[in-house]
Amino acid sequence: MEQLNYNLLFRWFVGLEIDEEVWNHTVFSKNRDRLLNQDLAQKFFAQVKEQAAGLMSDENFTVDGTLIEAWAGQKSFRRKDEDGGPQDGGNFHGEPRRNQTHASRTDPEARLYKKSAGQEAKLSYLGHTLVENRNGLIAAAMTTQADGRAERDAALLMLHELSRGRRGSITTGADKAYDTRDFVSTVRELGVTPHVARRQNGAIDERTSRHPGYSVSLSKRWLVEKPFGWLKQIGPLRKVKLRGLAKVDWLFVFSCAAFNLIRIPRLRAQSA
Repeated sequence: MEQLNYNLLFRWFVGLEIDEEVWNHTVFSKNRDRLLNQDLAQKFFAQVKEQAAGLMSDENFTVDGTLIEAWAGQKSFRRKDEDGGPQDGGNFHGEPRRNQTHASRTDPEARLYKKSAGQEAKLSYLGHTLVENRNGLIAAAMTTQADGRAERDAALLMLHELSRGRRGSITTGADKAYDTRDFVSTVRELGVTPHVARRQNGAIDERTSRHPGYSVSLSKRWLVEKPFGWLKQIGPLRKVKLRGLAKVDWLFVFSCAAFNLIRIPRLRAQSA
């Protein structure tokens, strides 16, 4: 707010004239609260997708999730039955800590989670994207609490929304974590062909993997990693500075829309 009193660039950005009076700071706070809205974020994302008409595949997609580190420290992750009094410096070494018995006092909706063995478990959320396979634009985005089923459940929700009202079939690529019988069978019930990377004793067999389109979908899986890299290196999602699932989801969806907004002009210039 202080910058608006003398910085012409800031005034231009928010639409204030040079001699126009700066509004009270409470107006900014109220507008910020109105903006921090999940429905508004999804509407903005949908409008950005409309601008990508002709650039996105409507048949072939890839789904994946990424870990979003919460704005909460390990010392805040305490037993749920503890009182709120001072602690002994947060010495939790040797103490088993689980989401069923512990919760963060800073961000109670964050969950202690790690995506793969050998990694450090951190208080996190999971961000999920559905990317189309032509240019790697994001077709759907959402955030969930972090747990072992969240990636597959979120993928089913996004695919269900995407497949509603469609007549033609669509495909979705995914990594081995999605090769489970319940996920594959549910995806097929939605009218979606699962091009999931095979794992030993998984649900994908030769009936699916023998088709040429299966190999093509697997070769396009790297496209889903490109938005994640941008969201964490350039965007604000390496470690979010908001607390609560609703606000983290708002930030994630808006950031995915920003990624598409940056890509769309470049893709149109290439195709011109």
